[in-house]
Amino acid sequence: MPMAKNHRPDHPQPDPASRPSPETVLHRLASGPSRSARITHTEHLPPRAGRHAVWPDRIRAEVIAAVQERGIEHPWAHQAIAAEHALDGDSVVVATGTASGKSLAYLMPVLSALLDGSEAPNGRGATALYLSPTKALAADQCRAVRELAAPLGNAVRPAVYDGDTPFEEREWVRQYANYVLTNPDMLHRGILPSHPRWSSFLKSLKYVVIDECHTYRGVFGSHVAQVLRRLRRLCARYGASPVFLLASATAAEPSVAARRLTGLPVVEVADDASPRGELVFALWEPPLTELHGEKGAPVRRTATAETADLLTDLTVQGVRSVAFVRSRRGAELISVIAQERLAEVDRSLVRRVAAYRGGYLPEERRALERALHSGDLLGLAATTALELGVDISGLDAVVIAGYPGTRASLWQQAGRAGRSGQGALAVLVARDDPLDTYLVHHPEALFDRPVESTVLDPDNPYVLAPHLCAAAAEIPLTEADLDLFGPVSADVLGQLEAAKLLRRRTRAWHWTRRERAADLTDIRGTGGPPVQIVEEGTGRLLGTVDAEAAHSAVHEGAVHLHQGRTYLVRSLDLKDSVALVEQADPPYSTAARDTTSIAVLETETEIPWGSGRLCLGSVEVTNQVVSFLRRRLITGEVMGETKLDLPPRTLRTRAVWWTVTEDQLDEARINPEILGGALHAAEHASIGMLPLFATCDRWDIGGVSVPLHPDTLLPTVFVYDGHPGGAGFAERAFHTARAWLTATREAIASCECETGCPSCIQSPKCGNGNEPLHKRGAVRLLTTLLRGAPEEAGGTGAGTGGANADGTGAAGTGAAASGEGEPS
Repeated sequence: MPMAKNHRPDHPQPDPASRPSPETVLHRLASGPSRSARITHTEHLPPRAGRHAVWPDRIRAEVIAAVQERGIEHPWAHQAIAAEHALDGDSVVVATGTASGKSLAYLMPVLSALLDGSEAPNGRGATALYLSPTKALAADQCRAVRELAAPLGNAVRPAVYDGDTPFEEREWVRQYANYVLTNPDMLHRGILPSHPRWSSFLKSLKYVVIDECHTYRGVFGSHVAQVLRRLRRLCARYGASPVFLLASATAAEPSVAARRLTGLPVVEVADDASPRGELVFALWEPPLTELHGEKGAPVRRTATAETADLLTDLTVQGVRSVAFVRSRRGAELISVIAQERLAEVDRSLVRRVAAYRGGYLPEERRALERALHSGDLLGLAATTALELGVDISGLDAVVIAGYPGTRASLWQQAGRAGRSGQGALAVLVARDDPLDTYLVHHPEALFDRPVESTVLDPDNPYVLAPHLCAAAAEIPLTEADLDLFGPVSADVLGQLEAAKLLRRRTRAWHWTRRERAADLTDIRGTGGPPVQIVEEGTGRLLGTVDAEAAHSAVHEGAVHLHQGRTYLVRSLDLKDSVALVEQADPPYSTAARDTTSIAVLETETEIPWGSGRLCLGSVEVTNQVVSFLRRRLITGEVMGETKLDLPPRTLRTRAVWWTVTEDQLDEARINPEILGGALHAAEHASIGMLPLFATCDRWDIGGVSVPLHPDTLLPTVFVYDGHPGGAGFAERAFHTARAWLTATREAIASCECETGCPSCIQSPKCGNGNEPLHKRGAVRLLTTLLRGAPEEAGGTGAGTGGANADGTGAAGTGAAASGEGEPS
């Protein structure tokens, strides 16, 4: 169990007094040539004292004694409050900071219930199910529970049940384990379809623990919500009504998100009573280089190279650090660069830096965790595999290579430093894109705003349909089940009947096919058979990629990374869903380019914005990957573009769009020559800024801008969800439109470049080669739109003032649709 700061550590820790202060570490980092100018803001978060509580009187004395043996004398107040709610039978979400002891909050009632249940005649009077977003976290938690519950003897029998569980062990887990740790994927494909074999476990199910529940967002979260409804339905058939215990990073409206995820009322515990050391948080912008990007735009040094330098310097200082990176390749690359630079300073330090990411064998991960914990390792370059729950204490600093997409993830990563209560340093290194650039120059957007709400849409018919089929295959569906699955389930059932996937007999819907209904969908994918990635020559299967992502990820000529090795894709066979690759060492990465068109199917909601309109509705997007760029490693310099011949694909989804009238164009001084460039620039920047207002990634959404759209008959900018049926991002954009577009305008206006660059209006995946773009026209256009924005459209924003918006100049003809598409 990751211990909170009321824990007496078993391992000797370095004396905090011998560690340099966070301010000293930051001063040293900034002392190099031109380094101090890279810090755009420093935030000081003061320390906070903890608030203890008494042990809840309904927690078994044996459980309290076992916890106290682990060094926890008293629970923090939020742990005790959450445990009391669980004991009362209320589902509860604990949404507190990193290392605040959320695990103990749910383990107190769970272990007490299992201990009570062990006294039943069959020794299994109560069971508990733990769900984790990753197998690694479930395995960590299983080991921690075994250690914690050792004094309780055979009363607590934890076991991991996932795809790696040997088949000879699975029957024991089903029949004897009373605390099963798994993931939503295994619940969906393995446990629920085989529920008769789990009947003994399900009928005794007392608690369902959902760890790191803030990660269940977008389409994945919507799938998980339906899996949980299927679980609740089967439990009810076996006579059980489990209480749901959810653990979340700090989030806005956690009870709302938890209710949407589980379909149940959920009590919220969000007042963090754990202590916290001082945190010094610096925002860091890499410098401009002498290189030039597309259209001669200035290019900043990459966040990867800058982070590698910082990790190198921290290691030389003896500061125990983790650098968080968004991709596996990025983690490996930062580790390699740091090792090369350490070799020039002190070769003994080379072995004290490593990479940590998903895809490693469990024993490799454990060895790395032990080495960092003991101090043998000083620096790790890690993906979010380390962000989620792995128990690493004693860190002095965290470097975050690029905004991780949400404020919740940002604070989750920053919170990994100072986990024993001492002061710590966090540094956010900006990528060269509109959102990161905006954030390092607008610190209030990070430090003065609450974290985001979690966005998911369980009623998405594209998500709901396969789960209705799976539920009908588990036990035939009846009209009494429809309330559980949501208001659109009746309509979707009708469509499934018409498609002959379900058949209604004797007032129930039955699954009609021989294949497994649970195989209709991959809950982490977007539909369609996955494309297998096969090594040419050996025939070895390296992995798979979602069908929707295959066109952009494994097209011919693409660079593919697998467990630290680099491969080139030699061919992509869409008919047989196979990509053949061979190992290579190219000095570049690849990025797909595409073109996109969009048709309005239905306008569901619209409001006036001055003389124009802001709309929300259903659209059909047609997308085609047409080429790919080769970018030099480290610098990101474009080396060349190669054409591709791939078929177009269509996507029915949801979008937000705004139209512009002649009067607004006149007011903004936008003539026909610059119209296309102004719309296109506003589209790019708005896509880049939306993750600040919705819990999405830039790659989850796409956009199209058209000087004259055939459906609206006006100049129009669309931003759409990149998933079938939508994931809730378009709705969020619509309801926060005023603040969202205000931030978009400010991001463009405050950028110091002349005509546009990656920090404001250029996009790395623009299918039009970033043509046409008109920076000043976009600023004037957004300024005019925002003057007419109603207060109720998206709440409040930061106003429309900012940099000088004057200036004109042609930036292309603007005659064709421009789009940033291919979300993956």
